[in-house]
Amino acid sequence: MTAGLAARSKARISGTRFYAWFAAGGASLLLAIAGCAQPPPAAPYLAAAPSPGMARIWFYRDLNPNDVLAEAYIRLNGAVAGVSAAGGAFYRDVAPGRYRISVDSYVQDPHNDADLVLGPGMEAYAKVLPLENFVQGGGGAVGGGFRRNSFVVWLYPPEIGRVAVANSYFTAGGS
Repeated sequence: MTAGLAARSKARISGTRFYAWFAAGGASLLLAIAGCAQPPPAAPYLAAAPSPGMARIWFYRDLNPNDVLAEAYIRLNGAVAGVSAAGGAFYRDVAPGRYRISVDSYVQDPHNDADLVLGPGMEAYAKVLPLENFVQGGGGAVGGGFRRNSFVVWLYPPEIGRVAVANSYFTAGGS
C-alpha cells in the first residue's frame, strides 16, 4: 500500500512538472511572437499636416537587405533630432526657418550635411544613405576585419520623398 501511494505521488509530481514546463513554453512562445511584431507603417502619418504655422521635416532610410543595419544620429542644427533605422521613417515639426541636417558618420563627407529653408506648412524629405564598404579592412582570406559605419543625407523633392516614406515603417525617431 505504501508503494502504491508513492507511485501515485511520483506520477502527480511529474505531471505537475510537465504542466509547469508546458506553461513556461507557452509563455516563451507568446513573448517571441510579440517580439516579432511589425512597427506601424508610416503611410497614415503622411496624411496629417504640420501644426499651424509650423513646417515638417521627414527623415527616412530605405530597407535594403544588403545595407548595413547600424543606426546613426540625425541632427538638426547640431541637436539630435532622432535615429536613422533601416526601413524606418519619422518626422519633426519645426518652426519655419533655416536648418542644417547632418548625420553622424565615421567619414566626414561633403554630403553628410544638407541645408534647407522652410516656410510655414512646407515639408522636406531627408534620406539617409549608408556608404557600404566605404571604410573597411583587415581579415583577408581568413575573415574578420573591420568596417566603419558611414552615412550621408540627401534632400529629395516631396513627390519622391512621400512615396519612399509611404513604403517605410514609422519609428518615432528613437524618441
